[in-house]
Amino acid sequence: MFKMLGQHIPLLAIGGLFLYVLCRSIVESLEARRFSKKHGCQPAPRIHQSSLLFGLDLFKKLKHDIENRTRLEENTRYALVTGNRTSTAVVLGQSFVSTTDPENVKAVLATNFNDYGIGPRISAFGPLLGRGIFTADDVHWEHSRALIRPGFTRAQVADLDSVETHVQNLLKRLPPDGVTVDLQPLFFNLTIDNATDFLFGQSINCQASPEGSEAWNFAEAFDNAQIKLQKKAQLGKLAFLLRDPECEHACRLVHQFVDSYIRKALGPSGHGTKTGRYNLLNELAAACPDEIQLRNELLNVLLAARDTTASLLSSIFYFLARYPTAWTRLSEEVNELHGEFPDYEKLKNMRYLKSVLNETLRLLPPVPTNTRFARAHTVLPRGGGPKGLSPVFVAKGTPVFYSVYTMHRLPEIYGYDAAAFRPERWLAESPPLRPGWGFLPFNGGPRICLGQQSALTEASYTVVRLLQTFDRLAVRDEKPWQENLGLTMSNFNGTKVALWKRA
Repeated sequence: MFKMLGQHIPLLAIGGLFLYVLCRSIVESLEARRFSKKHGCQPAPRIHQSSLLFGLDLFKKLKHDIENRTRLEENTRYALVTGNRTSTAVVLGQSFVSTTDPENVKAVLATNFNDYGIGPRISAFGPLLGRGIFTADDVHWEHSRALIRPGFTRAQVADLDSVETHVQNLLKRLPPDGVTVDLQPLFFNLTIDNATDFLFGQSINCQASPEGSEAWNFAEAFDNAQIKLQKKAQLGKLAFLLRDPECEHACRLVHQFVDSYIRKALGPSGHGTKTGRYNLLNELAAACPDEIQLRNELLNVLLAARDTTASLLSSIFYFLARYPTAWTRLSEEVNELHGEFPDYEKLKNMRYLKSVLNETLRLLPPVPTNTRFARAHTVLPRGGGPKGLSPVFVAKGTPVFYSVYTMHRLPEIYGYDAAAFRPERWLAESPPLRPGWGFLPFNGGPRICLGQQSALTEASYTVVRLLQTFDRLAVRDEKPWQENLGLTMSNFNGTKVALWKRA
C-alpha cells in the first residue's frame, strides 16, 4: 500500500499544487471584484487584439512599431483616432493599463504615489546602473535622493563657469560657414564633458579626445549598454532569458572607468575629502564610503545629466532650423544681452527662450514614456464606463504605462494645433496656457527630477552662446524626425544643419 502511495506522490503533489493555485486564483479574483465594486470602477476600453490569452498579436505589433521607429506615433494616433485616453490590453500574458489622461498620471505619480513602484526596472537596468535614484523604491530611493539633493542647489545650478569651458570646446569643433554638421553627437559629447566635470570634479574631455581614446570608449560603452538593456527590458518578465555578452562587457567597461575616479576620491584612508571646486563624488564620498553605492549613484545621475540635456539641445536646433521665424525672434532676444555672457538670472528672464524650451520639451520630451507597477489593488480616477468618467480598477502587479509624448499632443490641452511647433503658445495666450499635469517633461510628484533646473540652465546657456556666435541657421537634411528610443529619446536621423558666424 505504502509502495503504491509512494508511486503516486508526484501526481498528488502536482494535483495539490494545481488545486492551491486554483483556489488562490479564485480568492484573489473575488477580492479584486469586491475592491472594484466598492470603488465604483468600470472597465476601460480594451485595445483591439485577437489573442487575449497571451497577447502575442499586440506584442508583434509593438515590436514592429519599435523596429520601424513609429511606436510613439502609433500610440498617439490610437489616442486621437479612438478618443480613448485610458485603455487596457494583454501583452505576453501580462495585463496592463495605458493612459494619457493627466488626472490618471497625477494619481500614479502623486495622489496615490505609495500604491505604485518602478517594478522590474532594477533587474532590467541594474547591470549598468545598479541600485540608485532611478532604479530603487522605498527607503533605498529615499536614501539616494537625500544623498544627491545637495548637488542641485541654486548655487550649484547657477555656477556656469564650467559650462562655458565646455561650450568653448564645442564652438571650436563647429565647421566653417555653411558646412553641414550633425549637432546631435556634438551635443552628447558636450553634455558628457560637463556632466563628468560636475560628477567627478574632472571632465573626461570627450570633445578634445580622439576616437578610440579612453573617454570615447567609455561614452560608447555607456550608450551601447543602455540600448541593449532597453531591448532586453521590452521582454518584460521573460527578460531573464536573454543573455548578451556584449552588454555585459560594456557594463564592465563603464564600471571600471567610474571606479577609477571613486578610488581617487576615497583616497588611501578610505574616506572622501572635500577639496577644490564642488563635485558630487567628493560630497557623496564624505557621506558614503561604499564604492558600489557611489558608482550606482553617479551612473544614475550621469544618465539624466548627460542624455536628457543632449536630447533637448538636439531637438531645439532641429526645430530652430525648420522655423526661421523662431530663430529670428530668439536671436533678437539674445541680442539684448549685447554680447555679454548670460548669468543664471538673465537666462531666467529670457521669456522667448523659455517658450522655445517648453515647446521643444512638449513635442519631443527626452523621456517620452514611463511605467509604474501597482503594489496593491488601486484605482485610476477616470477612464472607465461608456463615457470614460468612472474609476478604473488596477489590480496588484499591473503595469500602468503612460505616454508623456502623446499627452503633450492632446488637443483638449493644447488646442487644435497641438501637433505644431509654436513657442508663442507659452506667451500671450488668451486664456493663458496652464497645462498642469498635462505638461510633464521632468516627471512629477515625489519623484520629480532633481536636476530639472540644472538641465534647463545648461541647455539655455548653450543655446544663447551659439546664437551669440552664429546669426544664421539652415536645414541640411529634410528627413522627418524619427524616434530613437533607449532610456532616453533622440532623433535617429540626427540634427544636420549649417551655421554661419556673425560678422
